[in-house]
Amino acid sequence: MKKLLYGIFFVVFIVIFLYVNNHWLVVSKHVFESDSVPDSFDGLRIVQVSDLHDAVFGDKQQKLIAKVKDTKPDYIFITGDVIDSNRYNLKQSLQAVEGLVKIADVYYVLGNHEVATNKVNEIYEALSSLGVHIMANESTVLERDGERLAIVGIEDPLMGRTTEDMLDIATAYLPDDMFKLLLAHRPELFNTYVNYHINLVFSGHAHGGQVRIPGLGGLVAPGQGLFPKYTAGVYEADATKMVVSRGLGNSTVPYRIFNLPEIIVMDLKKK
Repeated sequence: MKKLLYGIFFVVFIVIFLYVNNHWLVVSKHVFESDSVPDSFDGLRIVQVSDLHDAVFGDKQQKLIAKVKDTKPDYIFITGDVIDSNRYNLKQSLQAVEGLVKIADVYYVLGNHEVATNKVNEIYEALSSLGVHIMANESTVLERDGERLAIVGIEDPLMGRTTEDMLDIATAYLPDDMFKLLLAHRPELFNTYVNYHINLVFSGHAHGGQVRIPGLGGLVAPGQGLFPKYTAGVYEADATKMVVSRGLGNSTVPYRIFNLPEIIVMDLKKK
């Protein structure tokens, strides 16, 4: 009888453990502090949502939407893989976006899963109809009190262009000294972003390493293999910093372990 009770307890524990690991939303807060931040943008708050992969957080994504709303963002960045190519359900995936656009201006770049569906135009049209700013190898300039910064977005390399080509196109008309925020799905290309003197990069794709080993970090990530370098948090080289979101959902591997779904909050601060 005791063995049966222990077995039941163990099964219940595993079910609860997996549920919490895959549904407990956390907010990770970071500050980008630099003298390169324009004075007028001191205190700007950006919330990053990445790699939803058609995961569900409450009825019509209300838990996710409420969590983002509570952070009071000035802008929301979506860094790819809103949908999952293995279970494509655009209507369901857009439920989150429908709520996010009511909170703040939303900027979006493709992930590899959108490209894999071969329905990029359909996805772009659906997002645009909701008021999302599609950043397809382009940039937009924000202005406050005569000062400016640029939001730059590039598509996934699966679209057939090199990252260098996409950055050349996206930044072609921007002054070299303009402060630049980049939305780019793949963190493993960090060195390229550094070479283009991007100030702050928002990325995802690595799913936090899927399984996080306490004290060591992520176990595996697409494009990086075992024990990947870029899985979560902030990385820095030269004058460039990159924040990598652990993301929200799953794809081929159905469970996240020691890797809670994450919303990123990034505040700009003038040094």
